[in-house]
Amino acid sequence: MSVQPYFVLEYVLRHTIDMNGSDPELVELMGRVAELMLEDLDRLVAEMDAAEIELSPMVGADAALIADMSASNRANAARLLTILARRETQLSADDVPPEALDVARTVARRGLDLDVIFQSYRRGQNTAWRHYLVHATRIAGTGPRLAPLLELSAQRMFAYVDQVVARVISVAQREREEILGGALARRAETIRLILDGAPIDSRRAGERLGYDLSRSHIALVLWSPPAGEVQGALEQAATMLARAAGLRPPLTFSAGSSALWAWMSGDVLPPVDVLRDALDAVPAGVRAAIGPPRAGITGFRRSHEAALGMHNLLAGQSDADRVTVYHDLEVTALAAQNITRAVEFVADTLGPLAADTPAAARLRETLRTFLDEAENAPRTAARLHTHRNTVLQRVARATELLGHPLGERRLAVELALEIAHRLGTRVLVRQVP
Repeated sequence: MSVQPYFVLEYVLRHTIDMNGSDPELVELMGRVAELMLEDLDRLVAEMDAAEIELSPMVGADAALIADMSASNRANAARLLTILARRETQLSADDVPPEALDVARTVARRGLDLDVIFQSYRRGQNTAWRHYLVHATRIAGTGPRLAPLLELSAQRMFAYVDQVVARVISVAQREREEILGGALARRAETIRLILDGAPIDSRRAGERLGYDLSRSHIALVLWSPPAGEVQGALEQAATMLARAAGLRPPLTFSAGSSALWAWMSGDVLPPVDVLRDALDAVPAGVRAAIGPPRAGITGFRRSHEAALGMHNLLAGQSDADRVTVYHDLEVTALAAQNITRAVEFVADTLGPLAADTPAAARLRETLRTFLDEAENAPRTAARLHTHRNTVLQRVARATELLGHPLGERRLAVELALEIAHRLGTRVLVRQVP
């Protein structure tokens, strides 16, 4: 679908949305509804995210896109609801969150259809409107004030969305025009063709990238929480990792406002501790997932797929290691390709041990280490810096919670413990207060 018809909305950008003539009582009711929605903002954003991922599964398979999209949803919802909660009567034409513009640039850089933006905003708008109806009915009841409240609210909400969509698509189109015909566009197109498995001559592709595709490749995905300008830090991190590995500067590609894809030409990595130390000079929030060495143009794609899969598993975990290599996460990545099934597997296998509590975490870590050390209590105690008797007590308690001897379903138990160790709260059972 062409995006050109949407630019009839550009007129919105030259005006403000004025409510000076609105009934003060309706403005007050809108403010109260907005206050309730702000209190429930996390759930609203989660439902907006889910609706947009359902619309475009391609987005749902990419943690960097999900992060940008979710940040945009939160910023837009918070911006509009805060304006309503303050009982303000005008919405500035420049009131577009920077997070919304970040998504526009990401979509343009990835070469995605700009109609994805329009359709996603409509999905998010419909989700927010359903929430608004529920809260508005609570505030105004079913009396005569409900209909005019909803009419004015719809006018305000939909005008805001139209304004933001017009600005965002305009920015995305400008971004696309800026890179068309340039070196960045050629690099992006070539990388996309390789990653899509399209037939492309390896030598010619390498010339366009300025990168030798005939050698072995180690792919990286680097990311950071979407706060401020992080691309410079991600580029620096990729360079530092390549230097620590004794390799040439990497080929890089901006994958979003807070994610970077990179490839190093080489087939051997130093110990992971050396790689972690290499990131000391960059902001603490920067994380890196490093794929396995793979040869040739197919290896360029395969190593990236492995690194991207790790990123999708680890993104959003504030306690994730700064550097994760595929060798350490390979089993978890294979077992947790379907995260919903992984959650069910961990809960079914570990039972009460799958609880997201400090006590259960201590028992899981002790049992995981105990099994890893071939059930040797002294070695387990040394690794955990605790006493042998403490280890035996915790193992006994963990076995009791499992409900069967350690010899039963040992492989399943070890796998579930490893998944829980690597993915943490994503696969654990939250306790209801």
